[in-house]
Amino acid sequence: MGYKTILTVITQTGQIAQLESAMALARREDAHLEVFALGVDRTQTGYYYAGASAYVFQEAVDRAMATAEAIEAEMREQLSHEDIRWSLDSAVAQIGGLSSLVAMRARYVDLVVQAQPYGPDAPADAEAVVEAALFEGGTPALVLPRGAELGDSVGKRVLIGWNQSDEALHAIRRAMPLLKMAETVEIAVVDPSPHSPEGSDPGGRLCQMLTRHGVNANIAVLAKTLPTVTEVLNRRATETGADLMVIGAYSKSRLREAILGGVTRRMLEHATLPVLMAR
Repeated sequence: MGYKTILTVITQTGQIAQLESAMALARREDAHLEVFALGVDRTQTGYYYAGASAYVFQEAVDRAMATAEAIEAEMREQLSHEDIRWSLDSAVAQIGGLSSLVAMRARYVDLVVQAQPYGPDAPADAEAVVEAALFEGGTPALVLPRGAELGDSVGKRVLIGWNQSDEALHAIRRAMPLLKMAETVEIAVVDPSPHSPEGSDPGGRLCQMLTRHGVNANIAVLAKTLPTVTEVLNRRATETGADLMVIGAYSKSRLREAILGGVTRRMLEHATLPVLMAR
């Protein structure tokens, strides 16, 4: 089964590259594209003097509504020239209610396409949108690095980051439509423990499973010769010419990754190619 409904959430004007990538994938998958224009009210009313909150709140809501309308107009102009099936909706949310609103949309689609949530050009709410799709929505997210766009060639050479976790296996299952279409799929196992359940054959059972699905899969066992697993995977992607990476998201808690770091957060920060992640 392929991706029949794809969602992209736009929270500021100018996110044309993200929209174009979502459109390209929807065209390739013959899917329906849902575009959600979201104006966010970031007001913290508790920080204002008594009596000012109502005025500040109304002004913030008006700004968020204007933002949502501007995004919707920009996206509609782009979509009107396309030959894909699409729908466009807009809404306003306070920062505390953003996750539930995005999750409500994400839970009924097959894939969410978003830009990299970190970096100088990243929208302020990008991280919250990606996490809402993954956690509350239970939907895989395809994250695009800065400056990257999805073309017809993306997904021909796929690198899977495999660490035997439930999250990684779930991501692989959700990526199956892309894996079946790929020319080659490499299962990268970084510094596997000899005491893991897979023992002396890391990635072997996974490779067998993928092969039975018709995936042209092979295994690469990699030493951790760089400080982080993320750096090892990115280097391997460059060496093999991979154009898509598949990994599990947040094996640790989000709070722990935010404070101490982790593969998911580092990959979201330093990805050099599109990354499909799920949990």
